[in-house]
Amino acid sequence: QVRLVESGGGLVQPGGSLTLSCAASISIFSVDAMGWYRQAPGKQRELVATITRDGRTNYADAGKGRFTVSRDNAKNTVYLQMNSLKPEDTAVYYCNAGYYSGAYTPVYWGQGTQVTVSS
Repeated sequence: QVRLVESGGGLVQPGGSLTLSCAASISIFSVDAMGWYRQAPGKQRELVATITRDGRTNYADAGKGRFTVSRDNAKNTVYLQMNSLKPEDTAVYYCNAGYYSGAYTPVYWGQGTQVTVSS
């Protein structure tokens, strides 16, 4: 069983930054791709960004321009750097491990970490 544990969420003012971390219980190098999703209140869960085993990144509309996904294979950790945060970025952010078969398919999920952007 793969265990993913997110951390780094919290309350931040508009325009601020946060870095989320996702620690995996396995070698993330053995995983085809890792990703971040988010779910805002009353909305569907949406893809934010993914990063493949070889470091290729892909950003959905939710993550383009202000977010950066990265990975540290030695620490089995994936990060999501979020800058210029807006109130509409308020959501529970989920880390996942999955694979690409055409589109990204998440298989394992973390429990999520709350990000609240508010003054």
